[in-house]
Amino acid sequence: MGGVEDEEPSMKRMKLSSKGLVGLSNGSSKEPVRGLSSDLMAQPLLSKEDEHVVGSKGVIKKEEFVRIIAKALYSLGYGKSGAHLEEESGIPLQSPGVNLFRQQILDGNWDDSVATLYKIGLADESMVRSASFLILEQKFFELLNGEKVMEALKTLRTEIAPLCINNSRIRELSSCLVSPSPRLDILRVRSRSKLLEELQKLLPPTVMIPEKRLEHLVEQALILQHEACPFHNSLDKEMSLYSDHHCGKDQIPSSTLQILEAHDDEVWFVQFSHNGKYLASASNDRTAIIWVVGINGRLSVKHRLSGHQKPVSSVSWSPNDQEILTCGVDEAIRRWDVSTGKCLQIYEKAGAGLVSCSWFPCGKYILCGLSDKSICMWELDGKEVESWKGQKTLKISDLEITDDGEEILSICKANVVLLFNRETKDERFIEEYETITSFSLSKDNKFLLVNLLNQEIHLWNIEGDPKLVGKYKGHKRARFIIRSCFGGLKQAFIASGSEDSQV
Repeated sequence: MGGVEDEEPSMKRMKLSSKGLVGLSNGSSKEPVRGLSSDLMAQPLLSKEDEHVVGSKGVIKKEEFVRIIAKALYSLGYGKSGAHLEEESGIPLQSPGVNLFRQQILDGNWDDSVATLYKIGLADESMVRSASFLILEQKFFELLNGEKVMEALKTLRTEIAPLCINNSRIRELSSCLVSPSPRLDILRVRSRSKLLEELQKLLPPTVMIPEKRLEHLVEQALILQHEACPFHNSLDKEMSLYSDHHCGKDQIPSSTLQILEAHDDEVWFVQFSHNGKYLASASNDRTAIIWVVGINGRLSVKHRLSGHQKPVSSVSWSPNDQEILTCGVDEAIRRWDVSTGKCLQIYEKAGAGLVSCSWFPCGKYILCGLSDKSICMWELDGKEVESWKGQKTLKISDLEITDDGEEILSICKANVVLLFNRETKDERFIEEYETITSFSLSKDNKFLLVNLLNQEIHLWNIEGDPKLVGKYKGHKRARFIIRSCFGGLKQAFIASGSEDSQV
């Protein structure tokens, strides 16, 4: 592909090899002192500040690190190990006041827990009141659940209302007392452990460490490694904590596995089935071939599809891969059974040739572009359902439809892609400054690759108003229609054909 004109994220450009960090020094040297062993000399003298940090960069506070590990041990169910770590390190997970507060919540000692809130070092009065509101709301619901209506009313009037926060919620709680059938979503009582989780989100992390904090930090590190990997093309589950993540170029296809030689003339179009078990090729020799992928990964001919009177310009697989459409140049569309190779239906329209084809996502209809610049929709039995007149497509044109079946994409002018909503009849346009030769839609329907006559590929974001987000150069095009596509596990790569026999 040659290169990308849009800038890469700075993270991908600012990578430092770990080897480049080895051997850095301040340039000074010291004479060994007699009487000291080399082992002792290898031990750097730690300042008091160094004793409170871990890691080579000196940015991880030891106390926070130990507390987060202890929290993770308790969360994983390793209570004895967590307690042992607290004892051996001398670093408690939480203060005695916080431990008392947690236990009071779990035991349902609501009044005592509210009183303890003021003793655990919360400087923000509004935070104390917000936490008190959550606790007293839980008390209210549990009283109501136990049919202690008068006590619930007293809690609402004398404890919750005076906090003077969240008046709309107070009105909802009041409705639970007066309505014979209160809304279930209001009355639903959370568990006490769930209440603790909500309180942890509200209180400062220095007071109560959030749940799964260590898991969050580790996930964050893996995600950053993923995003900084320029050739990332592996499953997330293959990432390991044992080593830094890095995908090599060897994970991108780079060598020829097989040369397919079955057509008698130029091959115009190839496309894999959705399940990857078959490949279809269309040729200037007026045939299409269905290839099957063998156990060894090699392709062999399954069916040769003959019957077109003109070269076959494109193919389109049905959503379930059981049928396939072939389109003759300015001629007809044929629908074939993949298992038998039998032609099931021929689609023609008087006075117009068919130039492009596509399946509806439901698999019950097909779409085609006609030489009179209209787009037609057919049922599988050949009955025309709908037709859109006007300059909707060119004589040689790609045709796509989004997965929801709402938007049709076609080349309507030499340098314009039309995005046509078939329900609302709204039209959006992508206007290029050069002639468009082909385009490709991403699987998530968010991006469109547009190939231009001037040997450029443009990447457009088509969510909302279309935006040009990338330009790619390097491939060669002079005589043929060169196509490009999205690739990789999450379609993070772009591949293009080229007339210099390269990809």
